[in-house]
Amino acid sequence: MKPIIPFVILGTLLLAGCQDKETVALPGPQDLTRDVSGYFCGMIVADHPGPKAQLHRKSGGEILWFPSVRDAIAFTLMPGEARDVAVIYVNDMTGYSDWQSPPMKWITADSAQFVIGSDMTSGMGIGEAVPFGSKDAALGFVKAHGGRVVAYKDIPEEYVFDFGTDDGGRS
Repeated sequence: MKPIIPFVILGTLLLAGCQDKETVALPGPQDLTRDVSGYFCGMIVADHPGPKAQLHRKSGGEILWFPSVRDAIAFTLMPGEARDVAVIYVNDMTGYSDWQSPPMKWITADSAQFVIGSDMTSGMGIGEAVPFGSKDAALGFVKAHGGRVVAYKDIPEEYVFDFGTDDGGRS
């Protein structure tokens, strides 16, 4: 019976290693209200046209609001900031009818398809990374406004930080 004990211990250890890592529930998106101000600009987020973003930090549960999706992406590219991001929610612009009042349907930035280089500008007056819940919706937007479709991870850093062009970074 003793020769079985090492195999039982080894089997237990292997099974323990195969267990799913404990998943941490992400905080859900919050409603945009008139008392929310932009992280960089301090202005009322709801007063700006186009899609918005809310970034939830891991530490302390703080929510940072951005009147532009592009601003939220820029924040994550700042040294040290990306490690403290639990989730970023962006407006799903699928079916938008009024650029001044985007739909308040929130999706994670990681799951969105983004149109960059379109003729639409952000709440801060520069080219925007316009999020959609599906590639078909993003392609429909491209047909009407130009640009190209990319995943969140494929948005070029040069696009995010190109503030000096007249074409909103479309060149």
